[in-house]
Amino acid sequence: MSQLLVKDEVELQSLLKQFLKSISEKIAGAPSSEAAQEILLHLEETDKNFHSYEFVRYLRQYIESSLGAAVEEEMLNLTLGERQHGTGSGHDALINAVTCRTKDSAEYQQTMQTLKASLSSIVECLSNKYKEGQLRKEETHREREHSQPSSHFTDSCSDSDSSFNQSYAFITQEQLQLLAERLEPSKPKEMRREALHALCRASPSDLLSCESWSTLRRNLLAALNEAELSENALQFFAKSFSSSPLSVTREMFTSLAKNVESSFVSHKLNFPSGSATLDINTPKITRLLKQIRLINDFQKEVASFWIRHPEKYMEEVIESTLSLLCFHHPHGSAEKTLEPIHLLTLLDIKASWFIKWMHGYYSRNVVLRLLERKYKSLVVVAVQQCVHYSEASERFRGDVSDVGKQRNVSASQSSVYSGKELDFALFVHSVSVLGKLIVYSNGRKLFPIRIRKHKEPVTLTDLLVILINIMYHHPKPLHSDASHSDSLSPGGLVMELLWMLCEQPDCAAECLHQTAVMEKLLAPVVALQSGQQSTLKSPAATLTLIADILARIANTDRGLALFLYEENIAGPQGERACAAHIIAQFTLRLLGNGLPSLSGSAVSHSVCGAFIFVCWQMYNTCEGLQVLEPYGLHKAIASAWRKTSSLPERTSETSSHEMTDELIWEETLLDSLLSFAATPRGLLLLQQTGALTQCVSYMFSRFTKKLQVSRCEKFGYGVMVTQVASTAPGIVALRDSGFIQELLVQLWSALECGSDDLQLAVPKPTSMDPIDRSCLKPFLSLVNLLSSSQSVWELLYQQPLPNKSEYSLREMPSSIPDLIDRLIAVNSDVKIHSLFHYEQSHTFGLRLLNVLCCSLDSFLLLENQYNICSMLLQSQRDNITNPDINEGAVIVDGLSVERNHVLVRVGVVGGPSERRLPLRSLQEGEQPYPWPMVLSYPVPNFYTLDPPEIPHTSQSCEISAFLTSSKDSESEESWLKKCQKLFCKAMMSESHNLTGNVLADLLESVVVHLSNSATECFFSSDQYKAAVKDVKNVELSRVEQLGVDICLRYGSYLKLLGGEARHHLILLLKQIKSFLSKQQRNLSSGLLTQQESYPGYDWLASSVFLIMGGDLDRSLGLLLRLSSLLVSAFIWPARIHACDHLTQEVAGSGIPPVYWCTAHYVEMLLKAELPLVHSAFRMSGFTPSQICLHWLTQCFWNYLDWREICLYLCTCVLFSPDYQVYLCVAILRHLQPDILQRTQSQELQIFLKEEPIQGFKIGDHLEFMLGLERSYRSDVLTAMKAFLKP
Repeated sequence: MSQLLVKDEVELQSLLKQFLKSISEKIAGAPSSEAAQEILLHLEETDKNFHSYEFVRYLRQYIESSLGAAVEEEMLNLTLGERQHGTGSGHDALINAVTCRTKDSAEYQQTMQTLKASLSSIVECLSNKYKEGQLRKEETHREREHSQPSSHFTDSCSDSDSSFNQSYAFITQEQLQLLAERLEPSKPKEMRREALHALCRASPSDLLSCESWSTLRRNLLAALNEAELSENALQFFAKSFSSSPLSVTREMFTSLAKNVESSFVSHKLNFPSGSATLDINTPKITRLLKQIRLINDFQKEVASFWIRHPEKYMEEVIESTLSLLCFHHPHGSAEKTLEPIHLLTLLDIKASWFIKWMHGYYSRNVVLRLLERKYKSLVVVAVQQCVHYSEASERFRGDVSDVGKQRNVSASQSSVYSGKELDFALFVHSVSVLGKLIVYSNGRKLFPIRIRKHKEPVTLTDLLVILINIMYHHPKPLHSDASHSDSLSPGGLVMELLWMLCEQPDCAAECLHQTAVMEKLLAPVVALQSGQQSTLKSPAATLTLIADILARIANTDRGLALFLYEENIAGPQGERACAAHIIAQFTLRLLGNGLPSLSGSAVSHSVCGAFIFVCWQMYNTCEGLQVLEPYGLHKAIASAWRKTSSLPERTSETSSHEMTDELIWEETLLDSLLSFAATPRGLLLLQQTGALTQCVSYMFSRFTKKLQVSRCEKFGYGVMVTQVASTAPGIVALRDSGFIQELLVQLWSALECGSDDLQLAVPKPTSMDPIDRSCLKPFLSLVNLLSSSQSVWELLYQQPLPNKSEYSLREMPSSIPDLIDRLIAVNSDVKIHSLFHYEQSHTFGLRLLNVLCCSLDSFLLLENQYNICSMLLQSQRDNITNPDINEGAVIVDGLSVERNHVLVRVGVVGGPSERRLPLRSLQEGEQPYPWPMVLSYPVPNFYTLDPPEIPHTSQSCEISAFLTSSKDSESEESWLKKCQKLFCKAMMSESHNLTGNVLADLLESVVVHLSNSATECFFSSDQYKAAVKDVKNVELSRVEQLGVDICLRYGSYLKLLGGEARHHLILLLKQIKSFLSKQQRNLSSGLLTQQESYPGYDWLASSVFLIMGGDLDRSLGLLLRLSSLLVSAFIWPARIHACDHLTQEVAGSGIPPVYWCTAHYVEMLLKAELPLVHSAFRMSGFTPSQICLHWLTQCFWNYLDWREICLYLCTCVLFSPDYQVYLCVAILRHLQPDILQRTQSQELQIFLKEEPIQGFKIGDHLEFMLGLERSYRSDVLTAMKAFLKP
């Protein structure tokens, strides 16, 4: 088939013609012939139907028949050659080689010559036929025009589809010259119209490059101003805008803008005043509106592509626009004139063109530069219009308020606009422009603005006050109003602007955080507080808008600080006060008696709920709660909730609308109470209201629906759930609400059920992680729930494991003991066979157990009730190579490695330099797991590091010399200050001198000194002498006995204890337990942790016992004296448990002071000093209070080395208990790089609980803690001293 037959050429011609028709739309928009050629060359890449065209199929068939044999022969030769030489090149290399050889063959050259010759003749034939057809079409069109001279174009829209979708031909320079001559104003109208039609089919780029463009441009602009030709001329401009590059459209746009400007100069249209109106259907206005509409459409589209072109093109477009909008007639004219900006506002009332231009820096920079240098009058007009509208609102209340609403209703029926409506449209446009302008710093630099009839320039603050004043006169209707959707409400426009400012911190600080603005916002509140009659048009709607803005301001850090600390508002009695105090007082009044001006319970509830939400933004932070707590908002809200929830059931006469309002109000109050749980101290206040259980149930209902916490909250309920779960009453409320059961269902579904692979073509790969990603979120949620040892005790104390003889495959755990039974205590074949994914599920359980055992009190409870260690050891022994004879090596698999890690963690006590924890992953090399397997206790010595050298004597210790030589005559204050000074010096420069005996002597001397001072004794210091009979009646629980074993192991490792250590430690614990029991209240609480003595082990007493080297008398004396000091309430949890020195409410709450005081202030300081760390905790759903409570409860055992634990106790006793807060902040500051990294990998809580605090030395951070003391002691220590009445 080397030659094409005649019938083949006829067929090919038909196929080519059909092909060209199919792709005509793709090449119609090409600006030049080169561009059209480029489109054709890449058609296969851009057209998904390319291989479906008959023409392409024909070519493929022809080439295959001509070259198929040659290609197969070359492939065969190359394949045989590779096999003979033993090489195997890739598939792509083989294809490239065959292609190159085929192209060099004679058959290929002959085929291409034949095909090219045939296609050339076919294309020439089609071209001749096209030219003949065009000539016949022009003659027919000319005859039709001549026979119907009065016909008109039916399309009256300048940018209709016909103007955008016409195809064009390429015209020569001679033809363009002829068209320019035919467009001369002196030529007949029909000739000019035909010339315009021809221009619409021409390429705009060819027009600009022709020599007669200046003539064409002049004639086109002349045609725009003629009624008979303006439509045709606008079609040409619309065609140019839609299908030309910016270099072309820029010229067209500037020409059109200049023409509109010259039209306003020549016509000098009057602005309608009084009863006069503007009819947009008059030919002159219609013509201008269509031109401005085309300009506006281009303005909105050009921003999407002008970044791809030189900046000068964009600058010319922007300057042309600003020049047009700044046009105004000389002030000498008596009457106000119509200007281009008035017509533009009718077409784009919210200035969407300006918003798009200000979006990107590329164009925004040019706009702001031109406004500053040449076109500031546009900003002046906008400000002037806002001032004018505000003054008109003051003079005529109600006359201008309904303009926007009327316009919205009648716009579709009328084309006539009054002067007031035009002014209102310009006002809306001005607010939109100014709102976008002042968001940016360079836009704010345009202020102050001088306007007519005002002596003083209008500053940015003045503008905000003016806009707020407009909002007061025209408040946006409440959402209960049917007209709330009106987008042109002046109040709604101002609200949108203020919302936009609130979202930008820098902008809000410069615009909203000014005294004048805040006073204007709070003026109605202050007036109502002082008993003045409200002058607001709609008090309820206005107050709701004010509260919305205040809430958004308070939601930012700067705004919150402004509300809490800056006394810049004149109060009801004329005094200067902080905004927070005024808002809190007003909210309390709304919650109490309400305001007479707010008629109707629904309206009153709406306003009250709005202001409660403002307070919410403050009291859900630590610093905000500190300011608002004296007002007792939690009590007032709880009282209102009880009153609402206790109302008798509604009768049949009560409308459904009223019932809905009451239910909404009840939920609003519950939601507001729940937000107190965002902070540790707020959670205590919430618990004291008695509404904790109801609030948690409400939170669970919203949590299951995946609803947002509030409109200002970026994260969900994760942090709040974690905060609540840190306490005993909180975890009980979560359990009773069904939250824990729902979490276990989700966990089991992800862990055991997994996703359905039936719908997948390829099943998902098996996860190689110990915990699959689908189970990670439930795992972290469980860790958050069980982080606190008190929570673990409430859920597990005296709760046996089911240990059933049979488990159904569909049976899901419904409680934490059930989960332990199924995933952790997998000690029988029945349990193994009940799991679909035994290894994965058991690994999950062991990982969870490992995190639980990081809390020593939680481990003691698990060991006491479930014998965790014996169970794990037995599982290890069952996993050896010869289990029958109980010999051989342990089989190393995922489960044995996990069990070994847990056994070492609970079997060895010590800080980062005192013990070695095995890894839970295999290593490369001959020995993939070099860690010894634990098959019995004690743990192999491999896991205990050599104890650090802690000398117990020092020859040259300045502080030791001071302690032995200090005289009794020395004043208490000077002795303490000198001791503090020497201790700081030793910590920072002579830390090696702080030996074991020195620290013991220091701690003892300071405690004795402070306990002898009446000002330092915070609790009654009754002398205690333990009688033998009293001690004999005291029994240590098994949990305490297990704790004694741990303490003795640690003391033996540190070489601090002698042979009688066990007896002395048990006796010490009995005496302390007897002593503390005499100071504990008898509480009738439903909490398990409150029914008996302190739940857990007394780690502080054991620490003192080790510091004193096992000396019973010194330890007992120090602890008894320490119990009278304030510091004991925070470093000694067992001492303050249910203590009768606390109020009944606090003692029975089950929330320790170390949580609601120490941890509360840790979170407060963390937000101020370490914002990145604070944000990391928020993102992870974990709270700093949880990990601090964990560390402090067990006195940093397993987290710090023994020497640092001793220094921690000495620091808190010597410098006051507020150093407990500063130390926790210093530790988190030390861990900041790790915290940020672990947050990113979603393992922050796992890292903080499982890993010791590596490299932390208190002396290295003492200077930082001293700085915190200077900044925060007045708040922190004062709160600690006042904790008896929280």
